[in-house]
Amino acid sequence: MVGNEALIRWRHPLLGTVRPDRFIGLAEETGLIVPIGAWVLRTACRQNRSWQRDGLGPLRIAVNLSARQFAEPDLVDTVAQVLAETGLPPASLEIELTESMMVADADAAIHTMECLKRMGVKLSIDDFGTGYSSLQYLKRLPVDVLKIDRSFVQDIVGNPDGAALVDAIISLAHGLRMQVIAEGVETIEQLDWLRGCGCDEVQGHVYSRPQPATRVEALLRAGRVEPAASPA
Repeated sequence: MVGNEALIRWRHPLLGTVRPDRFIGLAEETGLIVPIGAWVLRTACRQNRSWQRDGLGPLRIAVNLSARQFAEPDLVDTVAQVLAETGLPPASLEIELTESMMVADADAAIHTMECLKRMGVKLSIDDFGTGYSSLQYLKRLPVDVLKIDRSFVQDIVGNPDGAALVDAIISLAHGLRMQVIAEGVETIEQLDWLRGCGCDEVQGHVYSRPQPATRVEALLRAGRVEPAASPA
């Protein structure tokens, strides 16, 4: 294990655990996504620093930013403050952005990303291939990682066109000196194919479904997670 991605769930007193696709859109519309996002960032960094202090390795923690958060004028200051408060090394934080965030004002987006990059934070483009893709902008972005969307990963076994597309994305990313993470990997066959194509890292149910921090810690203490023969 080299890192984790922080995911949010709403523990509702009547509805139980509510998935983010049920409430994130509303949070975006009302502006509540900004304080929610700040809480997620701070909580994730604090937890990752705690694991590091416990000797569980130089782990990365990936945190998704919403478009509303990314547009906030004090975003860079907020990230710097969270890192200072929690003591997490900047290189241990990976901020995930989507292609659509670059559409409105690409130059402003690149400036914000460059500020975060100078701070030492890792940057990744999440769900690559599902949004507005401009190779002209892609080569200008100070990005460390491309994350291939799960919809492409599902088609790599038994679908020559899908496999060729993912192979091309991996080659493109490596040519731009970026790492590649494949999302939504659920089977050994997918894992083996991605390994053969030189994909750097994967995440998905083949290793683990989303888990609370206590269960993640148990996986970290085990030191290694073996892929499952079928979705976990």
